[in-house]
Amino acid sequence: MIQQFLLVAAAHFLALLSPGPDFFLVARMSMAAGWRSATGACLGIALANGAFIVLAFAGVSVFRAGSPLFLAIQLAGCGYLLYMGWLFIRHAGASSLAAVDGNDEARPLGRATWWRGLGMGFLSGILNPKNALFYVSLASLVGAQTSAGWKLVYGLWMFSAVLLWDVLVALAIGNRRVRERLARALPWLERGTGVVLILLALLVIGATVWRH
Repeated sequence: MIQQFLLVAAAHFLALLSPGPDFFLVARMSMAAGWRSATGACLGIALANGAFIVLAFAGVSVFRAGSPLFLAIQLAGCGYLLYMGWLFIRHAGASSLAAVDGNDEARPLGRATWWRGLGMGFLSGILNPKNALFYVSLASLVGAQTSAGWKLVYGLWMFSAVLLWDVLVALAIGNRRVRERLARALPWLERGTGVVLILLALLVIGATVWRH
C-alpha cells in the first residue's frame, strides 16, 4: 500500500508541475496584488480540487466519465477555458510588474481582493476539465478495494499538496527579482497562455463531439 501511495503521490505532484489555468491565475494575482492576496485564489483552487477528490474517490456514479453530469462539467470547463484564454490575450501586457511593491509584508491585505481571488480560484479549479479527468484517473488507479482510511490519506495529501504548491508559486512570483526577470517576457507569456488555453478547450470539445 505504501508503494501505491508513493506512485499516486508522484503522479499527482508531476501533474502539479505542469502549468495550467490555475497556475497562471495565481501568478497573475500575485503580480497584480501581492502574494498574500493571491492566497485566496490558492485556497479556492485547493477547495475545488478537494471537491473533485471527494467525488472521484467516493465513486459517485454521475461523476464517472460518459455520464451527463460529467459531460456538462467538461463543456462548462471548456467554456471557461475559452473565456480565460480570451482574457489573457486581450489584457496581455496590461499588468505592470513594477507596480507591485516588493515589500509585500508591509502592505495591508485587501479582504475584498482575497475573497474575489477565492471565488476565481474555485471557479478556475472546478471548471477545469483537466482536473476532473485527472482525479477520475487517479481514483481508478487506487481501486475500489482501497480502504476508506487510505482514501482519506490520499485526499488529505492531494489537497495539501495543491494548496502548498500554489502558495509557493504565489511567493515565487511575488518576489521582486523573479518579477524583474519576467517583466519583458510577460506580454508574450500571457498571449501564449491565452492561445494554449483556447486550443486546449477546442481540443476537448472536438474529442467530446467525436465520441458522441
